[in-house]
Amino acid sequence: MTQLLVFAGSTRQNSYNRRLAQVAADLARTAGASVTLLELSDLKIPLYNADLEAQGTPADVLRLKQILDDHPAWIICSPEYNGSYTALLKNTLDWASSPVKNDAYWSDGSKPFAGKVVGLLSASPGALGGLGSLNHLSPMLLALQCWVCPQKFALGRAGDAFDETGRLKAESHQASVAAVVDQVLWAGRRLAS
Repeated sequence: MTQLLVFAGSTRQNSYNRRLAQVAADLARTAGASVTLLELSDLKIPLYNADLEAQGTPADVLRLKQILDDHPAWIICSPEYNGSYTALLKNTLDWASSPVKNDAYWSDGSKPFAGKVVGLLSASPGALGGLGSLNHLSPMLLALQCWVCPQKFALGRAGDAFDETGRLKAESHQASVAAVVDQVLWAGRRLAS
């Protein structure tokens, strides 16, 4: 059974990407995966600062590293701000990739990233659905030694895409999310064996 981590690069209460993360998590559970749906707002992670880090890596950063490390496959739902991913998502990944001094396990910053299978989704009120954020996020994840799935989906006009229960209204949108989920699970199983 594939251990899948799903999270959104947003903490906004009514975030389209948090809704999309829930859709992806539900589809993955239906496909037989064991899913952890992570809310970044549950972690107290400060703005990255090397001086702060020198005083000791924050406890929730270590918790984040462990969560990322425990899951061989991830799906990230990335909002788009000004044509790129959010500062929240960048800060989260920067902390997670920072080595922990004098810690044998976390001394390598690539530890929670190397070899992870990552699928990318995005939702935006705009017509392109946040595709710019995915195009910027992919190279960063590749630099962190992740396996980024070629199948991705950007949900445009997200304000009209969900029903009152949080499900996607259009079957084509549901199928596009399912295609990303299926590819992540497929690649995750093969790379884990």
